[in-house]
Amino acid sequence: MSVFYGKYDTNYMMADPPPYSELRDERCPISPGKSKQQTIYVQGPPIIIQIFRDTPVRIQCQYCQAEVFTATHHENGAVTWLACLGIMLVLPLGCCLIPFFIDGTKDVVHTCPNCYQEVGKWSRL
Repeated sequence: MSVFYGKYDTNYMMADPPPYSELRDERCPISPGKSKQQTIYVQGPPIIIQIFRDTPVRIQCQYCQAEVFTATHHENGAVTWLACLGIMLVLPLGCCLIPFFIDGTKDVVHTCPNCYQEVGKWSRL
């Protein structure tokens, strides 16, 4: 078999490749007569990360699998206590309780209205 390498190399001869049956494991990862195991990766359903804020959001509950709008309620959090301490330093003593009556300083807890499980929490800090 004659192989042409370049413009002027017309007489270069190359040996024929060895027959397929002579290939060994060290030269070829898949040898004749041997089967190779194939790994199949199965992709699961996409994971949806829900972002909770201070308003109800539509979710599929992870506990009861119902498609619902969350019920929300407010709890005292870090911002409530920091506002209380800040007001205590500046204003008279009783005024420091004001942040405990304002929902804008509290954390928001989201619950499923179907099964009443807590499904998320939004912290203001």
